[in-house]
Amino acid sequence: MNILLMIADDLGRMAGCYGEPAIRTPNIDALAARGTRFDMAFTSTASCSASRSVIYTGLHTHETGQYGLHHDYHHFMTFADVPTAPALLAEAGYHTGIIGKVHVGPREVYPWQHREESAARDVTWVAERAQAYFTARASADEPFFLTIGFVDPHRDATRGGFGNDGFDADPVFAPEDVHVPPFLPDLAEVREELASYYRSVHRLDRGIGLVLAALDRAGLAEDTLVVFLSDNGAPFLNSKTTLFDAGVHLPLILHRPGQRPGIANPNLVSFTDLLPTFLDLAGATPPPGKRRGRSLLPILEATDRQPGWDVVFGSHTFHEVTNYWPTRFLRTPRFKYHRNVAWQLDFPFSGDLYGSLSWEGIRRTRPVMIGKRPLGNYVRRPPEELYDLDADPHEVNNLADDPAQGPRLQGFRDQMEAWQRDTRDPWLYRDGISVMAVAHHLPNGLSLPDRFDFDPDKPEG
Repeated sequence: MNILLMIADDLGRMAGCYGEPAIRTPNIDALAARGTRFDMAFTSTASCSASRSVIYTGLHTHETGQYGLHHDYHHFMTFADVPTAPALLAEAGYHTGIIGKVHVGPREVYPWQHREESAARDVTWVAERAQAYFTARASADEPFFLTIGFVDPHRDATRGGFGNDGFDADPVFAPEDVHVPPFLPDLAEVREELASYYRSVHRLDRGIGLVLAALDRAGLAEDTLVVFLSDNGAPFLNSKTTLFDAGVHLPLILHRPGQRPGIANPNLVSFTDLLPTFLDLAGATPPPGKRRGRSLLPILEATDRQPGWDVVFGSHTFHEVTNYWPTRFLRTPRFKYHRNVAWQLDFPFSGDLYGSLSWEGIRRTRPVMIGKRPLGNYVRRPPEELYDLDADPHEVNNLADDPAQGPRLQGFRDQMEAWQRDTRDPWLYRDGISVMAVAHHLPNGLSLPDRFDFDPDKPEG
């Protein structure tokens, strides 16, 4: 069976089928109605290149070296020995291709056989190139794995735009008609940007419809697994580049021909599960070594929570190279635990968000609020955060210092440490030092104090 993977850029859950009331995404909604909508899907990190590397490798970024954005002079790259989807599926007899945004590297680690890299926002062009690819593959003996990397709805190079100039096919939205999500304040500048953003989302949705129509015209729709997702949250403060749910709780829609339609799947799944799913569909043997994810095919039609699908982990270290802020998260159906490794640093603004008109408007208000969060709590965060998402879905009321939560907090600490050790996370810290960096001293008598950070007032521990 073929695999068509479509990746939206910075969409978050801003789609009608995920409850966004004012936005128009009829093609995404129709795909969800035909297939499975995972309601509790999470990326590992809310940064474009890093999240894409998780999709293609089934590993977290601290395992692959894709610590942050693969762009400009200060780029990050995936380690040379990491197996990736285009390499593994080619070995399994698939023809592999990518059209549009790539944003990972190096080329030899991601060896797509057909590569049409482009920053074009013209979804008609994207669909035409997809049609050409489908037509060529329709008469081939081998199945295909094609990724469509849409550029929308990423910001453009202006301070408040989303690349809408020249695309008259997409409707113009009025600022008063948008729905301001709860992670943002309701300000004129925010509404203006959301109105422009909506138009870019509509263009993305139009492109998805065009690509799926091209797949159908080529006679391949009934032999293709279709996967749709977003790489990270919407390109606004409190979302993209953060591990709050607005940044990492994302859309994931799968349609497998012949499946039961209209499935709302409540299981906690991770983007590390995608590569194992593709390999399972291909009947391919996973590469040796530890893999983090599991195939989603056995639970594709599940409408209730299955045993063992109740926790996911995430790992963020950089966005841009100047945005160093290593942090990890653990998410269950009800609770979220954050371990902020470099919490003494101010949380950094990415360049596009700092330069945005919405941030300019936000910073001039009094008091300055980012959604329901005071600015001080956004920029300066404690070493640990614990949230009860049933009572506090926007992760505002930190329970880490609540004595009543002590046993739960310790349990999450233990789970987090076990996961960090299992994934050989260099950012597992004790006494302000990486445990991995001093591991060779531990058998020779070095003892690390049982604390996260070094205390210069009590250096003896």
